[in-house]
Amino acid sequence: MIETGPTSGFANEQVVSQIALPSQDEDVATLRRAIIAKLAYSVGKDPVAASDRDWFMATALAVRDRIIERWMTTTRAVKAEKRKRVYYLSLEFLMGRLLLDSVHNLGLTETMRAALRELGVDLDRLRTLEPDPALGNGGLGRLAACYMESMASVGVPAHGYGIRYDHGLFRQVIKDGWQQEFPESWLSFGNPWEFERPEVTYPIGFGGVVEAVDPDTPGGRGRWVPAETVDAVAYDTPVIGWRGEHVNTLRLWSARAPDPLRLDAFNRGDHVGALNARSRAEAISQVLYPSDESPAGEELRLRQEYFFASASLQDLLRRHSEEHGSLTSLSDQVAIQLNDTHPAIGVAEMMRLLVDGHGLAWDQAWEITTGVFSYTNHTLLPEALESWPVALMERLLPRHMQIIYLINALHLDELRARGAADEERLAAVSLIEEHGPRRVRMGALSFLASHKVNGVSALHTGLMRETVFRDFHSLYPDRIVNKTNGITFRRWLHQANPGLTRLLVDVAGPRVLDDPGAMASLVDQADDSSLHDRLAAVRRHNKLALASLVQERLGLKLDPSAMFDVQIKRIHEYKRQLLNILETVALYAAMRAHPTKDWTPRVRIFAGKAAASYHRAKLIIKLINDVARVVNADATLRGRLKIVFMPNYNVSLAETIIPASDLSEQISTAGMEASGTGNMKLALNGALTIGTLDGANIEILEHVGEDNIFIFGMTAQEVETRRARGIGMEETIAASPQLRQALDEISSGRFCPDEPDRYREIVDAVTHHDHFMVAGDFDAYADKQNDVAHRWRDQRGWWRSSMINIAQLGWFSSDRAVREYAEEIWKVPLKQ
Repeated sequence: MIETGPTSGFANEQVVSQIALPSQDEDVATLRRAIIAKLAYSVGKDPVAASDRDWFMATALAVRDRIIERWMTTTRAVKAEKRKRVYYLSLEFLMGRLLLDSVHNLGLTETMRAALRELGVDLDRLRTLEPDPALGNGGLGRLAACYMESMASVGVPAHGYGIRYDHGLFRQVIKDGWQQEFPESWLSFGNPWEFERPEVTYPIGFGGVVEAVDPDTPGGRGRWVPAETVDAVAYDTPVIGWRGEHVNTLRLWSARAPDPLRLDAFNRGDHVGALNARSRAEAISQVLYPSDESPAGEELRLRQEYFFASASLQDLLRRHSEEHGSLTSLSDQVAIQLNDTHPAIGVAEMMRLLVDGHGLAWDQAWEITTGVFSYTNHTLLPEALESWPVALMERLLPRHMQIIYLINALHLDELRARGAADEERLAAVSLIEEHGPRRVRMGALSFLASHKVNGVSALHTGLMRETVFRDFHSLYPDRIVNKTNGITFRRWLHQANPGLTRLLVDVAGPRVLDDPGAMASLVDQADDSSLHDRLAAVRRHNKLALASLVQERLGLKLDPSAMFDVQIKRIHEYKRQLLNILETVALYAAMRAHPTKDWTPRVRIFAGKAAASYHRAKLIIKLINDVARVVNADATLRGRLKIVFMPNYNVSLAETIIPASDLSEQISTAGMEASGTGNMKLALNGALTIGTLDGANIEILEHVGEDNIFIFGMTAQEVETRRARGIGMEETIAASPQLRQALDEISSGRFCPDEPDRYREIVDAVTHHDHFMVAGDFDAYADKQNDVAHRWRDQRGWWRSSMINIAQLGWFSSDRAVREYAEEIWKVPLKQ
């Protein structure tokens, strides 16, 4: 293998050093000439015949050239200075469109706009042609993307490792109100930001047998002879930080068959069978989160996770060996962050590579492994704490199963030696689930192998210690720490909301672009009515843009003077889109009953995808759309209530919805949302939050003050207490006329006359099995929505609260979060 950084391929590094970095104030003419050259020599088009997509490709390539120069400089500096690197392993990277992001971080936005204008091309039109890379599902992948950008911005040398999915999650289409899934073909026209590295290919084994090399040595080496091998091929994308001073690498792996065609079978006429091995291999990097309801789907999930973990570890060990020689210094030079349990199989793979591949003794290999790994937990939901059937592991990854057995045996023996004799407690911290079908518990493996384990909000971290990792925490009380999530302000403020950014710069000075904490100075001007007017004008401009998009896609006309009440996130029962639509049904009934009342005009906006196999979540989407169909067609409302479900929610759609939002719905069941980042993005853009005491809502409350947020509902402890009493809600519903009427209307078939019983299971669940406390929190939620309506009528008070939210959100920058990781977990010195 050769060095795989952006300087690869240069025989003489002096040649590289002669490349001149462009000036920060690169002139329009130079940029214009660069774009025309790319159009001609890379895209192969004459300007007179070029389409908008051709211009996009040429522009992206011209921008990429300017990033590459900085990328090479960064790579050489990190290598020369022998700086410690962070390797961020994540099954998802929801990067979003990169054109404007890159231009902005290079400081070339206005120069680029002018250069394109002279060519008769509009930058804003071009950016809409770039497909969203479909490499993530929601908060997990978007957090990884924010952290990649922030690591570059604060100067942390880092590589992101993941999978280059050909089709990503899925493209959501709403047909007759139902979600339908189609492949997301984001690579159809190529990806101008990436570099294929065919020379960077690693073999990934599956199945086969294990031969003992040192059978008499505890923890001795084994020789794994896989039955099947898949090649992992690297694709690199440079990730540029703010002001272009540092560039990191996102390396994604694509699966290939070593022999893509069985020529003997093909020549026998078996043209389909000749491609079987290729299809089986390439399935690994086809789709994010294939359904695991079938045994084949479950196996594919495990193959994906091992595929990218193994390729990433092989790659970083090769790099370290080339730069530092001995692997004994690995923990001094390498920090590996597991973004949830998906890469957890990397723990066993690291041990295999160190012991079997590099000949290290078991104890030394384990010390290195625990020195490099740290683990971020993102959920307390049992289904999200992955586990794999032992039988599947033994068949697919036999050597890794041996290693996990030994890790577990040594772990339990150590606890017994320390005096832990309670077998129930030992079973609770075992890596193998012994009650019921035997499964490997990947959360436990991640915890045991990591020197630090972090939650992503103060509440979530506390609940980790008290619930899912309670027994581990009692054994290792210093291991769990909190690192509240953050968001990159460059994308979610500067780019998504340029009008608000200009206002902030005018009021607080340009330092707000570099120091989010400087926004706090706005608090002193929160009562300034002229600023209220400017903020309202910015919001109206953004609402008009969203209204235009809604009309274009759905044919629905919205009133920008109405309150835009927004819930945009993955569809899940614990996120409680059901609570929102139930209260909407109750509001609709009240508006019909009292048509002359001075109701606050509202637009309820939903967006989000349900997992393809999550029937209940897909039924909730259908309910939202059925209610929307009836409400939006009711002329008696005089436009005072509209319901919108925007299909195919992605980063680009969020960038349009968030700046236009007045009210942010963060209404998860308390104790079930780890943190959330949508709450931060919306509050940063001035939306007021209605939410429970869950996740980062609590920290937002602490920063903005209780007068500037609408908190309702049970606490996490109260939820647990109520569940312990039982989750039947018959008495609660009987005592709530609004809720009873809403459920009756849904049960009656008013919103689904073609199939009156369509929502019987939803009504039954809320009534008899309300695990997510929809009925339990309904009245508190409805009352708080009344408070919201009253506050909306006090526009001076509303905009004052909006300004305070914006001013006090500086702490939620991902730059702050990354610095905390670097200083307290990764031990990576930050350049001053």
